[in-house]
Amino acid sequence: QFGMRNALQPDRLTVKLRGSAGQSLGAFAAPGLKLEVSGDANDYVGKGLSGGRVVVRAPHEFRGDTSQNIIVGNTVLYGAIEGEAFFNGVAGERFAVRNSGSIAVVEGTGDHGCEYMTGGTIVVLGKTGRNFAAGMSGGIAYVYDEDGLFEKRCNTSMASLEKVLSSSEQITAMPKSAWHAPVNVKEGGERQTDEQIVKTLIERHFRYTGSERAKALLADWERSRTRFVKVLPTEYKRALGELWERAQGQLGKEKSVTV
Repeated sequence: QFGMRNALQPDRLTVKLRGSAGQSLGAFAAPGLKLEVSGDANDYVGKGLSGGRVVVRAPHEFRGDTSQNIIVGNTVLYGAIEGEAFFNGVAGERFAVRNSGSIAVVEGTGDHGCEYMTGGTIVVLGKTGRNFAAGMSGGIAYVYDEDGLFEKRCNTSMASLEKVLSSSEQITAMPKSAWHAPVNVKEGGERQTDEQIVKTLIERHFRYTGSERAKALLADWERSRTRFVKVLPTEYKRALGELWERAQGQLGKEKSVTV
C-alpha cells in the first residue's frame, strides 16, 4: 500500500456518480483516484484531500446559472494537503479552510472562504461571502470581482489585494522571486505568471465540468483577466522571496560541485 502513491497515474481509478452525495465525499482521496459527481454534494467534500481529484458538476439537464446555485456544502476541502477539485457551482461557508496544498476552482463561495489557508491555489469565478481570507497565511486565491465589491468582503488583516497582470506585464514588472507556483513552492513547484495559472485552471475547469461560466470568461479573456483580484497573504509574499534565495543558493552550490 505504501507504494500506491508512485504506482497510480492521475485518474487511474475513476468513479462516476449521479445524484446527491452525502458528507465527506472524497475525504483523504489518494493520488490516482478521481471522483466525478453529476449532481451535488453535502459538507466536507475533499476533507483532507491527499492527491486525488474531485469533480462535482451540474447535470446536463440543469438549465439554471451555476454561479448562482449551491452545488457543494460547507467546509469543503477542509485541511486538504494535495490534489485538485473542480466545482461547477457555488460552495457553502468556510470553503478551503486550512487548505495547505490543494488546487480548486469554484464558481462562488459563502462566508469565511480560505479561512486559515496556508498553501495551495484557489480560483473563484463568482461572488464570495464576507470575511474571505481571514487568518490566511499562505497560498493564493484569485477571485473574479464582477461587481467591484470584493474588497469589502475580504479580510485584509493578513493579506493584500493585487491586480492580475498579463503575463507580459508580470515578466517586466515583477521579479520571478515573487511569482507563485500552483503546486507548493516548497515541493519544487514551477513558478508561473498569475495569468498563466488562472487561465490554465479555468480551462481545466471547463474541460472537467463543461462550465458555461468558464466558457464565457475564456471567450472574452482579455476583459475577464482584468476583473480578477489576487489575494496575497503578507507572510506568504515574504516566504516566496526567502524560498527563491534559498533555491538559488542551492543551485549555485550544485554548479560548483559539477565544475
